[in-house]
Amino acid sequence: MRNKYITYVRDVRRYSQRTCDIYAEVLDDFVRFCDGSEDFGKLMTVNTIRAYEVHLLDERKMSARTVMQHLSVLSGFCRFLMKQGVLQSNPVHLVKRPKTEKRLPLFYKEKSMDAYFEGTKGDPEFGTYKQKLNRLIISMLASCGLRRSELISLNVENVDFSRQVLRVRGKGDKMREIPLIPSLCEEISLYLSAVSSLTDDAYDPAAPLLRTPGGGRLYPVFVDRVVKAELAPVPDITVRRSPHVLRHTLATELLQEGADLNSIKELLGHSSLAATQVYTHNTVERLQKVYTNAHPRAKNGGKNGD
Repeated sequence: MRNKYITYVRDVRRYSQRTCDIYAEVLDDFVRFCDGSEDFGKLMTVNTIRAYEVHLLDERKMSARTVMQHLSVLSGFCRFLMKQGVLQSNPVHLVKRPKTEKRLPLFYKEKSMDAYFEGTKGDPEFGTYKQKLNRLIISMLASCGLRRSELISLNVENVDFSRQVLRVRGKGDKMREIPLIPSLCEEISLYLSAVSSLTDDAYDPAAPLLRTPGGGRLYPVFVDRVVKAELAPVPDITVRRSPHVLRHTLATELLQEGADLNSIKELLGHSSLAATQVYTHNTVERLQKVYTNAHPRAKNGGKNGD
């Protein structure tokens, strides 16, 4: 039943391979906790799941957020078992979830990103292949708000130079179009020209858009290393350097510049507006600081008078 569920989330729900791997690991971990038994009709009880939660928190010292992820996977699996007639109800709903701190999205300051692009500008006609590739990785993550997996999966055919848009296949196999600014189009074009000096299929529509110096498609660790190395010398970056923070940075900047939430939702490929609304917290914090510094009553502690 475990394999059937993983096939279901991969082929029907169209979850990414990474998500499917995480789901499989959680289910395998739960089976090990249950001494290898896969009789899910009997295993999926409130008491067993509660015991598993305690085991993760107290014995394995997992964070509340990680434990929540485990319970979420089990809950989805239980819903699948209900559809299959194995369970009558979802026992995970009766298990109290651990409390987690609400974390605001991290983002980089606008001046920091400006410093990066200014410092790596140079002459676009020159520079090594690696320099062009690394800068383009940062440019596309920062300008398009791509997920790491989306960046890696891009092919040459995904770039429409005539319309200046990027076609992206996101979560759930959903396609969306992201506008490309002229300078980014030019950067992609110059990069592909550099690729053509290394291989004969640089402009093959089905070929990877971005390639490692060895000619292969990018992979997660490669992208992570590039982001860390490229942003390491940038001033005023005090939060972790990662592809996802670049995505958060674009969303935060757009919101601060007045873009509406629905537009940002479509750009990022969120399935619901709730996922996009988290960025409003950063904007509210910024607004509070502006209010405190500029409003007459806020300056004197909110007191009435002269």
